[in-house]
Amino acid sequence: MVGGADAEQGQAAGQHRPGDLNRLDARIWSRTVDRNEDGVATVGGLDVTRLAEEFGTPAYILDEDDFRARCRAWADAFGPGADVFYAGKAFLSRAVVRWLHEEGLNLDVCSGGELLTALDAGMPADRIAFHGNNKSLEEIERAVRAGVGRIVLDSFQEIARVAHVAQGLGVRQRVLIRITVGVEAHTHEFIATAHEDQKFGLPLAGGQAAEGVRRALGLDGLELIGLHSHIGSQIFDTSGFEVAAHRVVGLLQQVRDEHGVELPEIDLGGGLGIAYTPDDDPREPRHIAKALHEIVTRECENAGLRPPRISVEPGRAIVGPTAFTLYEVGTIKPLPGLRTYVSVDGGMSDNIRTALYDAEYSVSLVSRVSDAAPMLSRVVGKHCESGDIVVKDAFLPADLAPGDLLAVPATGAYCRSMASNYNHALRPPVVAVRDGAARVIVRRETEEDLLRLDVG
Repeated sequence: MVGGADAEQGQAAGQHRPGDLNRLDARIWSRTVDRNEDGVATVGGLDVTRLAEEFGTPAYILDEDDFRARCRAWADAFGPGADVFYAGKAFLSRAVVRWLHEEGLNLDVCSGGELLTALDAGMPADRIAFHGNNKSLEEIERAVRAGVGRIVLDSFQEIARVAHVAQGLGVRQRVLIRITVGVEAHTHEFIATAHEDQKFGLPLAGGQAAEGVRRALGLDGLELIGLHSHIGSQIFDTSGFEVAAHRVVGLLQQVRDEHGVELPEIDLGGGLGIAYTPDDDPREPRHIAKALHEIVTRECENAGLRPPRISVEPGRAIVGPTAFTLYEVGTIKPLPGLRTYVSVDGGMSDNIRTALYDAEYSVSLVSRVSDAAPMLSRVVGKHCESGDIVVKDAFLPADLAPGDLLAVPATGAYCRSMASNYNHALRPPVVAVRDGAARVIVRRETEEDLLRLDVG
């Protein structure tokens, strides 16, 4: 196997430095992750070898205590004068909905299926916000009948559609209008959502956002309570929010001057980043909350407006760091002078983000410790695609062997929710761990599941 020479080459090429391969960096792992006296990684008091034996691999291992603590941190940071909506698209299950309810958070959904899950698990409808750029009439009717707290309107057609459904049901639906503010978030092109040339919202440029407000205010079935803006994802500073808030408040001022109405809410969306690697440096919720409150208050004072109630939508920032994916090593293929390819029993079917967004992850050997030299590795899956990469570049011990367990941290967001059956793979389970006990909250798919929908 390739060892120290690869490490030197990786450093010369500017790759990540190997460091201590046995150390589990607290910045990228959930709070209860550690190693026991035998060198085996543990989470919630359980070692990963036991989890692998009981639940198999690959598996998403979710630290419930860490999830709940992050919910409380966001709720405490923004306080009773603001609303924190967990973005369900990051990862949603009935257990997660119950945890959110118990920890006092609201829930943001963006499809009929997410809404169904939220209602079925007991989330009060008035604590649910419903997003989406193309909600069907059936989805809108379900939301209005259930009494969701707010629907975020995304187009002129949707303004009329929601008003029609609400009026037919004899209710006045609370709504926000999503606007695009033209802010360039420092993020991947595919997850930057505030520039004008994309599918979400009504742009400020050209007056479409202002026209959306006019239409919503003139319809009996709607109660317009505010504006919504979302500038992107995996953002590490608040400078983009400052520009966005300035432009949103500018529209609030225009609404007041034209209609004599001060809208009472603004939703600044989500998108705050997490640490996927030790190089990432996310901000704490209390710092984010302080900055956003100061930005909005200052902009409103300058515009002569009462500061509106703020809403935010952290999803990844809550669930992302709380889980890791546990894999078993299969084949190991050294390419002298290049790197070693380490194949695991999952891949792009359980984590599409590397292929889709060129996302970076860390990886560690967790079933034991090793004193072997570091080797530059690429962790890949078992799918029939050359782009089936889990971790592009990482240092792993040169004595890595088939049967070892690897773990990729920070996979709580967008991994299970974007998982697929590509190559007819079975989607992994989500196993929640807390206080020395583990339970499945989303079970592993079976071969029977795979064939059940194939009615041909």
